[in-house]
Amino acid sequence: MRLIGLLFLAGLMQPAFASDEDAIALTVFDYMDGWYQGDAARMERALHPDLAKRAPMPAANGETRIEHMGALQLVQMTRAGVGRSTPKEAQKKEVVILDIDDDVASVKAIMHAWVDYIHLARLDGQWKIVNVLWDLND
Repeated sequence: MRLIGLLFLAGLMQPAFASDEDAIALTVFDYMDGWYQGDAARMERALHPDLAKRAPMPAANGETRIEHMGALQLVQMTRAGVGRSTPKEAQKKEVVILDIDDDVASVKAIMHAWVDYIHLARLDGQWKIVNVLWDLND
């Protein structure tokens, strides 16, 4: 991460001065680190309240269904410490910014057991995660 991102993380810079790339990456790291650390405040800061997080999952009848989770459920799971069960040495946090177009962005985030395709929107000057389509890693 560039120096500007580190200054932002340390609280030495205001978000308005960070580049879009840095601000987007920091939002996604709030999401990932919040999960792994059980830090509900960081998770909540990264998410738009209307978040739609979805994944294709096998159903009991052999078909595939779409499993849905909203912001509140994800924050509650974070607060409960579900992500803290991943040992530090197994935690994976890779962020690839795929595209930025004015006030929207697309990011691929690779974590311990899954990959997230994340859509973010800049709302009132802050980047927020609004959609996540995810699947389990092989």
